[in-house]
Amino acid sequence: MKTFFSLVRREFQLFFQNRVLMVLFLGAPLMYGVLVGSVYKKGAVTNLPIVVVDEDNTPLSRQLIDMFNENEVIYVASVLPDNFNAHKEALRKEATVVVNIPRNFAADINYNRPTEVTMFVNTSNTLTSNYAMMATNVCVATLKAGIQIKSLEKKGVPSYVATQQYEPFKTTIIRQNFKSGNYLYFMLPGVLLTVLQQVLMLGLALSFASEFERGTFKELVAKSSNVFQLLFVKITPYLLMSVLIYVLYYIYSLVYRMPLHVEGFAFWSASILFLIAVGFLGILVSIAIPNQLQATEILMVVATPSFILSGFTWPLSQMPGWVVAFAKCIPLTHYLQIFRTLIVEKGTVDVVSSSIWGLVIIASISFVLSLVLLQWKINKVQKRPIIST
Repeated sequence: MKTFFSLVRREFQLFFQNRVLMVLFLGAPLMYGVLVGSVYKKGAVTNLPIVVVDEDNTPLSRQLIDMFNENEVIYVASVLPDNFNAHKEALRKEATVVVNIPRNFAADINYNRPTEVTMFVNTSNTLTSNYAMMATNVCVATLKAGIQIKSLEKKGVPSYVATQQYEPFKTTIIRQNFKSGNYLYFMLPGVLLTVLQQVLMLGLALSFASEFERGTFKELVAKSSNVFQLLFVKITPYLLMSVLIYVLYYIYSLVYRMPLHVEGFAFWSASILFLIAVGFLGILVSIAIPNQLQATEILMVVATPSFILSGFTWPLSQMPGWVVAFAKCIPLTHYLQIFRTLIVEKGTVDVVSSSIWGLVIIASISFVLSLVLLQWKINKVQKRPIIST
């Protein structure tokens, strides 16, 4: 028993001597608890943007708009006079519902003519679309109920009878991008792209760290001391192998009967930019942390919560500002927004320009820092001549 306790004490000493392990073991649960708790602490989504197309432009239509703004779940991000740019405006404002108030809306109600309000619901994110659709529907039905009750009261119908004789306002709900109503179609692309980021980061975390740890970095520098060449030599195999992963993902989409219609130069350009951003981020850690285990451990801490923080399922607008700032430092956050807008919602590239710039900034900063650190490592090695025996 004495030997047992002695060995246990020794293990504790080894644990506290390994600073990286100690930080990960004690810090990761604390960090993830704070991150996940901060992301979901509201428990329900509020202040979701919607777009209203007000073709009537009467006091009654403006009253409905005011009711939308008074609802705690939704608010009107834009009011348009017609449907011409409604789809693009909804993508730009990240609105999942477009409400169309038809022309002669108030007049049709006054003369008891049939009329309806149409809701176009973007179901690419089932969570936000359901919340926004239900809140919008409640406001429209409430307005209709009030109008009908007042109309019956004017005809001499008692209030208690009028409240039981109204019918909800007729609405037409048109669901767009309905494939995402299938949870497999909604989740699988996000999860697979998260895995792609993680394997790229972990693979490139070993690129230079393994050279430093095995003592082969001097041999590498002896063959080429061009810092640009070395960086691209390390990243090129992973970029090429990523093409095979995209092919595999496309096969998955066929197997699970959810083909993704990928069109246009913009998405593939953004995909290459995403791979470059992830690649240089992994290389940066690999150069800065010259130990394979420590480099992979650090990138695991970054990669593990990236899907939760990406805004793919739970919108970024519902997260605290400091969490959003951290999320935007991860390439996956920007790439999933590009994927959803260009592939699922069939949006245009100008709608995702901020996400593209986000990837450009991450890639540029990671590349420059990798360049500086690697050049410093090369200079350090070249000051120590290789002794041949």
